[in-house]
Amino acid sequence: MYTCILKYFPDLTPVQREQYAALDALYKDWNSKINVISRKDIDNLYEHHVLHSLGIAKAINFRPGTKVLDFGCGGGFPGIPLAIMFPEVSFTLIDGTGKKVRVAQEVADSIGLKNVTACHRRGEEEKGMYDFVVSRAVMQLPDLYKIVKKNISTRQQNAMPNGIFCLKGGSLDEELRPFRNIVEKTELSIWFAEEWFKEKYLIYLPR
Repeated sequence: MYTCILKYFPDLTPVQREQYAALDALYKDWNSKINVISRKDIDNLYEHHVLHSLGIAKAINFRPGTKVLDFGCGGGFPGIPLAIMFPEVSFTLIDGTGKKVRVAQEVADSIGLKNVTACHRRGEEEKGMYDFVVSRAVMQLPDLYKIVKKNISTRQQNAMPNGIFCLKGGSLDEELRPFRNIVEKTELSIWFAEEWFKEKYLIYLPR
């Protein structure tokens, strides 16, 4: 049930509540055809995938008109939960696996999200300019930064400088060392009380 979303985001509109509530049946249906979430984890959809994605929404309140690139979106995380939360923000979701991108777009269309475009595309091929890049444990941060720095706009319109938000777990010291003077690492358990969020982090790297 999506009650764990309401627990941390109680001010959702009726439309947003309906959209979050609809994700369960949609992902279970798609997952039976195309494996986008591990079979044993689909019952934890809201905690491990939707709420996890919304850790980014605890760190920043994207302003209307912001453009966000979800790099390596898989079946739509973190992009789709964020697109529901920020209906006036434009989200482009890209992934190198076409069938996963199809799931992301179909889910977005099914719940009436007008602010999502999902594309079968590798990061190296992405030409668009964005305020922020978001991702969930797609690759090491130095490798990700190398690919997407060309896509991060210099024009600022949010309270935080443009940059990258990554959701990651485990030991990150080695990976973050090249950026140690500027990177911010926040444990998600400061926002979410569930045991699963221990040693799960939100990494923010300004441009």
